[in-house]
Amino acid sequence: MSQSTHPFDLIIIGAGPAGLAAAIYTARAGVSTLVIDESSAGGQVKTTHQVANYPGFVEPIPGYELAGNMRKQAEKYGTKFELAAEISAMNLEGAEKWVQIDEETYTAKAVLIATGSSPRLLNVPGEREYKGSGISYCATCDGEFYTGKEIIVVGGGNSAMEESLMLLQFVKSITVIHQFDSLQAEKITAEKMLASPKVKILWSHEPRGFEQNGEKMIALAENLKTKELVRLERDGVFIFIGMLPNVDFLRKTALALTPYGYIVTNEKMETNLPGVYAAGDVRDKKYRQITTAVGDGTIASLEIIQAVT
Repeated sequence: MSQSTHPFDLIIIGAGPAGLAAAIYTARAGVSTLVIDESSAGGQVKTTHQVANYPGFVEPIPGYELAGNMRKQAEKYGTKFELAAEISAMNLEGAEKWVQIDEETYTAKAVLIATGSSPRLLNVPGEREYKGSGISYCATCDGEFYTGKEIIVVGGGNSAMEESLMLLQFVKSITVIHQFDSLQAEKITAEKMLASPKVKILWSHEPRGFEQNGEKMIALAENLKTKELVRLERDGVFIFIGMLPNVDFLRKTALALTPYGYIVTNEKMETNLPGVYAAGDVRDKKYRQITTAVGDGTIASLEIIQAVT
């Protein structure tokens, strides 16, 4: 253990919408709450250009502003934050759990894991640079902003094609870059995409980089058979090659995970470890949106309030 110990009723790991929503509820209920995050508060929301589907905001709100408001609300009721903090050791078992950051140890009766998930990246030049500014990973979040425009979609699996069908409601056209000669999506979903006159597919191609030309995005795609490079200029790029739960720091714990790495919970957001809860995109569930993360955080907080008070 460290030289300095700080006791709390609840430690929340992850400062995205799930963690912040939980913190608002628990802090208001008098539960001493600490939120830890390796970055700044907000999770994926803070990198979303505009959020247009969050209830209560008639006009779209910048993601960073929505995230900032959530943090301020949590702080207003007494939530403490340790941001840009790397967890060096932790114990999630027993009556008293603890998390160590540098030379400081934080103890708690309960722990809520709300570290979210991150889009799987292509890791090609320009991707990180234009993420949130020409490159998106969420059709629900950003599709409306491309109404009447031409876009590129990278991916051919279920999630890519389901997101693309949603995008077809808004866009003028979609050019799909796919590494195989056929779509990997379920048959009915694939057939809907292939039947649309708005859709063109570059088979056996992979992106090799992204550039920006004014308000246009340029994708450089390689033909995997001929090695020829194709240069595509469109209004935006959507990348759907899967999500990865942020659970690397949990690999040495006894927490139950699915084969894909998501945390297993029940409807109360309880994990297999007593006093340990999970909420938001990091847990095993079907839909991953800001509102569903907030809902998870709310449920977890109400359960935690009963458990620790």
